[in-house]
Amino acid sequence: PEEITKEMDFYTLDEFLKFISNEDNLKFKCLFETLYYCGLRKGEARALTWEDIDFNTKELKVTKNVVNIPGENSEYYNITTPKTKSSVRTLPIPEILLNDLKELLEQDKKYYGFKNKWFIFGNDEPIKNDKLRRHKNLLCEKANLKQIRIHDFRHSCASLLINNGANIVMVAKYLGHAKIDETLNTYSHMYRSKLDDIVNTIDKLDS
Repeated sequence: PEEITKEMDFYTLDEFLKFISNEDNLKFKCLFETLYYCGLRKGEARALTWEDIDFNTKELKVTKNVVNIPGENSEYYNITTPKTKSSVRTLPIPEILLNDLKELLEQDKKYYGFKNKWFIFGNDEPIKNDKLRRHKNLLCEKANLKQIRIHDFRHSCASLLINNGANIVMVAKYLGHAKIDETLNTYSHMYRSKLDDIVNTIDKLDS
């Protein structure tokens, strides 16, 4: 429901590259690249551990989700299963992110007590929501870009896929949507140009 009811915004690839070029912290760089290029939900990204990354197959597995426990102290959290069965998925890792993750892993291994069970974007605990939001806001200001929500990086990924000709079925699978209807209802406006292309194809048949 949150994906559909709230106003949608996104960064184009050029905007994201401007955004990420201002990031000098490797951990945050990898986090935002994961959100943008892989379209993960915030809780899915926060829940990623090094065990979820397979550098041989160049894939990451989404198998869990971090959910904050409501209350005065928002630092408490639970590790749950993803939103739906379809949210459990294995995604190919883009080369740019893969290289950064390799470098980040070598960096993390230098910390005392490192384990593969460590959260990639944290350590023995996942990154806090407030810390992530504050860092994102500062980076938007530094890059002189419009402020978008963390969830809008997921919309940005969908826009990137759709505008580069991705099939609606593949977009749904990539984002972990339970039904194609969910993808179509959320991003149908982005397919407007694709519908025009279909009509133009039909018109050419009669010429």
